[in-house]
Amino acid sequence: MIMTAEDKYKTLEEYISSFKNDLHPESRLIGVLHKAQELFGFLPEEVMCKIAYLMDIPAARIWGVASFYHYFNLKPVGKHVISLCLGTACYVKGAGMILDRIREHLNISVGETTTDGMFTLQEARCLGACGLAPVLMIDNKIHGKLTPEAAIELINGLKKG
Repeated sequence: MIMTAEDKYKTLEEYISSFKNDLHPESRLIGVLHKAQELFGFLPEEVMCKIAYLMDIPAARIWGVASFYHYFNLKPVGKHVISLCLGTACYVKGAGMILDRIREHLNISVGETTTDGMFTLQEARCLGACGLAPVLMIDNKIHGKLTPEAAIELINGLKKG
């Protein structure tokens, strides 16, 4: 079932109201932002304003949290989100070459989405899997010990469905 925008807002409001009586409901902000992104696909400004209103938190604080963490998307993303780690361990082990190869293969830069809406390319400073360096995350799943060729194989596998 496809949810309308009204349904999404109602679901978000119900989620927030479920802990409205907590002593510190603002401690749930990151969870609320994840829920909103799950519902809307990203965090549009109007959704963040609604969260600010419902949680009685300044909109600037909502924006600050959402823009700080790389897991939150402030603009629409593709069906598959590719986040390549460029932290020290990954970079030393070839993440830069992998990034170049992915950009060339998808014909996009970091922060962009392919014209068909299939892939968004992001970079991360650390994905917390340094022992598997170099790593990338596709749709929140970590893939490690990659080569440029292996990264392209993963992407091509997603293209095939």
